[in-house]
Formats: sequence, C-alpha cells, structure tokens
Amino acid sequence: MNPAFVVRFRPTGPWRIGPDSGARNRVDLILHSDTLCSAVTHAMARLGQLEEWLEATARNPLGPAVRFTSCFPFLDDIQFIVPPRIHWPPLPSPKVRWAGARFVPLSVVAALVSEQPLKDDGWYVDGPSECLMPGHEAPRPGPFRVGLRSFAAVDRPSGSAVAVHEAACLEFSAGAGLWAAVEFSGEENWARWNEPVRAALRLLADSGLGGERSIGWGRSEAPEFTDGTLPEMILPAPQPPEPVAETTAEGAETAVPKPAPETGYWLLSMYSPAADDAVDWQRGSYSIVTRGGRVDSPVRSGEAKKLLRMVTEGSVLVAEAPPRGAAPDVAPDGFPHPVFRFGFPVAIPVPLRAAERPLGT
Repeated sequence: MNPAFVVRFRPTGPWRIGPDSGARNRVDLILHSDTLCSAVTHAMARLGQLEEWLEATARNPLGPAVRFTSCFPFLDDIQFIVPPRIHWPPLPSPKVRWAGARFVPLSVVAALVSEQPLKDDGWYVDGPSECLMPGHEAPRPGPFRVGLRSFAAVDRPSGSAVAVHEAACLEFSAGAGLWAAVEFSGEENWARWNEPVRAALRLLADSGLGGERSIGWGRSEAPEFTDGTLPEMILPAPQPPEPVAETTAEGAETAVPKPAPETGYWLLSMYSPAADDAVDWQRGSYSIVTRGGRVDSPVRSGEAKKLLRMVTEGSVLVAEAPPRGAAPDVAPDGFPHPVFRFGFPVAIPVPLRAAERPLGT
C-alpha cells in the first residue's frame, strides 16, 4: 500500500483534449497521464521546483517519487474508469450492449474481478459519453457531451478576410467532471511532495488543462482532494478464496485451500516500458498507441516531439513484478534541453482469467 489521494476537477466551461490524430473536429474523452504529468511539470517550473521535481521523477533511477493516473470522468458520486481488458465486456446480453461502454463505475470493476455477474436490467450505456450508467432510475445524461464550437479569424487591418474554423470540446453535466489518483512511493515522498503536487494541481485548475486555454477552456473550480492509499482507493482488497472439499483415500472429506489465481497488472496510466521491466508480451491483453504532440518551451516552442509508442489505460499486463515504466526523452534532434514523456504507470493487481484474450483484442 502506498499513500495517495484522488483529485476531482469540476469544470467551469468546456475542455478540449486533443486526439492522437490532431483533428480539430475531434476530441479525446481521456486526459491521459502523460499530458497531466507534463502540465504538472510546467506548473512545478512556475512554482520554482522544476529541477528537484525532475530529479525525483523523470531522472530518478529508483523510479518516480510520484505517479499519476489518467483523468477519467465522474458524475456525482460515481467514479468511472476504463475497465481491465481481460474482464470486459461480460457475456453478451439481449438488453445491454456492454462493448459500447468505454468507461464503467469502479463498483463494476470490483464485481468483475470477483466474478460476480452483472444484471443486465440494472445498466444502460450512455452513447455520447460511452459510460455505463446505473439504470435503476429514469435514464439521465452521462457526465459529458461532445460539442463543436465555431470560431472566426478576422484580418483586422483590412477586414476583408475571415477564416472560419471549428474545435470540438467536452461539455460537462451538472455535478460532473474529471478525476485522477496520485500515488506516492512511500511516506517520505508523501511528506516531501504531497503539498507541492496539490499546489501544482490548484494552479492548473486556475490556468487550465488541455487545449484552447487562451480562451478560457480547461479551467475548473478549486480541485477537491480525498486522501487514502492505493490500490484500496481503486479496488478493495480481494477476499481470500473459499476452501474446496476433497475426499481423502480413506473416504473422509477435508477442506483444501483453493489456489489463488495468477495476478496481472491493470494499467490506469499510459505506460512506456523500462529496460528491466519483465513483461510477458505474449500474454495479457493490451493495446498500443503512438503519442506525439508539440513542445511547449521558452525555446523553439511548437516543434514536433519524437513519436513514442505507449501502452494504453485499461491494458492488463503479465509481469514478474509491477511494471516500473520510464520517461523517454522525446525532444527533437538538437533541442537545447530534454523533453520527457512520462510513462510511469499506476498499476493495480487484478486476477487473470483462466483464458486470456488474444493480443490486440
């Protein structure tokens, strides 16, 4: 168990999270952990703690002092998350198209990993947000909708030229927003970095996260913090398996402990493997995307970062130990300083199914 806290952002307006394609009329539904870590690093620079922060995270040979999950949606008291791929979707249902849900409540994950069936009359999928919603009451909107806003660039000197363009954004429902978990590697790092990280997140709530910050997008109310430990804040500790009865050679029945299932690691962050991460890539269930973007720096800002393939949230890896991850330098060739892409995952142990999915599913 490591000390941790959950932070909630309640948006005061639209948020734009650019998709991997870069398309202006599309938007991602997750603020990925590498983007959040980059924003926190910029905030640390404004708070005068950049070098110490990098030494404790990206440059730390023992692993980062602080890890971040990606930002997932919430609605009132329901925290949604990308479920572990080996457990989702459940068996097909005539009432609910489970595969249409990208996000599920944390309570659903707890039921899945303990092999409890989901009742198909208690859920429905909200199409616009791709969230699995409880259906005990009348259907209600999910935590957000995707909107498309129009803008016009005007040639002010002549007034004769106008360029109209559009940008997609997330528009949040009342009581909704985005949440993330922040994990500290031990009490010493909690004592050193707890308050600075909270200060950085407060700064980001004021200045904005994501795209179009210059027009006020990406801002939120003062962030809300809940202290706890990981993995318990995400997934309660599993109950020990019940013993099974076996008959001895003499005909007597005896209780034999049921063997514990093999464990995999459910990723809640984007992951870039470290050289010594002992991951069995022939097993588990995972997906890979290529991350790019542009440098935000006082020098040569706007240049394209080097592309990096990363394992996505929701993937389940089979490894000898929790994957540590790495922060590769993705600065363009000849750039005056390194540009780190944080690939340190928050990984939650989950039991593997007897039959794992084929790779790439």
